[in-house]
Amino acid sequence: MIKSITSMNLEVLYEDNHLIAVYKPAGILVQGDKSGKTNLMDGVKAHIKKKYNKPGNVFLGLLHRLDRPVSGIVLFAKTSKGAARLSEQFRNRSIKKIYHAMVVGKPPKQKDKLIHYLKKDTNIKKAMACEEQTFGCRRAELEYELLKTKGNFSLLKIRLASGRFHQIRFQLAAIGCPIANDIKYGAAKNFIGGKNITLSVTGLSFQLATKNEWKNISIPVPLEWKEYFDNIACLPQAGLTGFLGLLLL
Repeated sequence: MIKSITSMNLEVLYEDNHLIAVYKPAGILVQGDKSGKTNLMDGVKAHIKKKYNKPGNVFLGLLHRLDRPVSGIVLFAKTSKGAARLSEQFRNRSIKKIYHAMVVGKPPKQKDKLIHYLKKDTNIKKAMACEEQTFGCRRAELEYELLKTKGNFSLLKIRLASGRFHQIRFQLAAIGCPIANDIKYGAAKNFIGGKNITLSVTGLSFQLATKNEWKNISIPVPLEWKEYFDNIACLPQAGLTGFLGLLLL
């Protein structure tokens, strides 16, 4: 278990003058809260402060979030220019994300597009189905591809067409394949101890803040997933080639 994230153990995936992408382990908060528990932002600030010998407070812009039990790539802005330009890309949904998930059971189709209408129940912090015309109800859309099934679990690759609260967790549960360990959406603690859900952001593609150039970042799925599925060839590999391969599949 990771007790803290410091400049020494932070995994930096990409860094330039305006942006920094890092790996978030499952179970770690992206941003600090009143609990005072370990969070990713403090680790990134410590890295920048040490690497560049910066005095005083370090600016770091939060561009997007991942739920605490989710792992994967998180992108931050190191400057206000980077924050403004990348925030616009997130708003316009021009940034491309690839997720991988281990789910319970096997989905009904090899590939499919899922469309639901969802709203957030703030009392129980859970996504709920709703009628399309209901106030606060928003369309949620994703595409999945089944990569491998072994035993009680399947490995899926997921592309989001929208970014709703708990969207992937709800939509996969709705087709009878909740993410492993995701008790909130109907799964049991049934994979590797059950402390965190088996969902990870494995690919991120975005335009650089000050260049007309796209950056593609990819990471492998967590080691315990690879070991369970016998290190199968369809799992993502680190580096540009691996990410482009995911986009082309």
